[in-house]
Amino acid sequence: MENDDRTVLKVSKLEVVYHHVSTAIQGVSFNVSDGELFALIGANGAGKTTTLRAISGFLRADNADITDGEIIFLGQKLNRLAPHKITSMGIALVPERNKVFETLTTDENLAVSVSQSRERKQIERTIYEYFPRLKTHKNHLAGFLSGGERQMLAIGQALLCAPRLLLLDEVSMGLAPLIVSDLLKTLVQMKDDLDLTILLVEQNAAAALDIANYAAVMENGRIVFDGTSQKLLAHDDVREFYLGLRKTGEQSYTDIKQYKRSRRWWG
Repeated sequence: MENDDRTVLKVSKLEVVYHHVSTAIQGVSFNVSDGELFALIGANGAGKTTTLRAISGFLRADNADITDGEIIFLGQKLNRLAPHKITSMGIALVPERNKVFETLTTDENLAVSVSQSRERKQIERTIYEYFPRLKTHKNHLAGFLSGGERQMLAIGQALLCAPRLLLLDEVSMGLAPLIVSDLLKTLVQMKDDLDLTILLVEQNAAAALDIANYAAVMENGRIVFDGTSQKLLAHDDVREFYLGLRKTGEQSYTDIKQYKRSRRWWG
């Protein structure tokens, strides 16, 4: 992983322990460059969400703590800062669950979001431009929105914080493939239009690698492989283990629990 003056986020040898006894991630290091869409991919339980919660400051709510390493955002250390302070510095998290207030309307959900921007109304208009389906449901209770619409609303809430770095946790979870495709295309457009940097956590490796500039594979709390999306898509183990493709291109139905990667994974 290269480091240059365009680095927005630098995670170095990060270790997180839950309940003072269980190590969730260990030795995690990666850099995210300005304007980049960086994807963290891996199976459920690999440590991806823990990494995002460490960056965004929400570990304490899970009785977890950073026990080693550091997180640097635009030259400032984030270790153990409160979530609201990290948000005010320019980082917004769209969590995996509990994204919206179900008993409030779409408009009200946006109204109660913590905003650091003086251009709030303009940002709201921009959100509805990117997600026109939300505009047609602006007076509907969020509890009656579809899964995709809730995801759009959660992203809109994060945008109201005027982030420099947007953290997205499993945006494709539970959504139909067509909705996922449209949503991810919109994210790329937003990144370019709004000068955003995005760190995306995804189990859907194919979807993530389709839009990411750079990606890292996480397993058992460690990063085991990283590179450009093209590099990962060409890697035999990534193709078989995460994309379900053998060298010949046909689908592989190997049991994920029994699959054993070869030594080249680490090379």
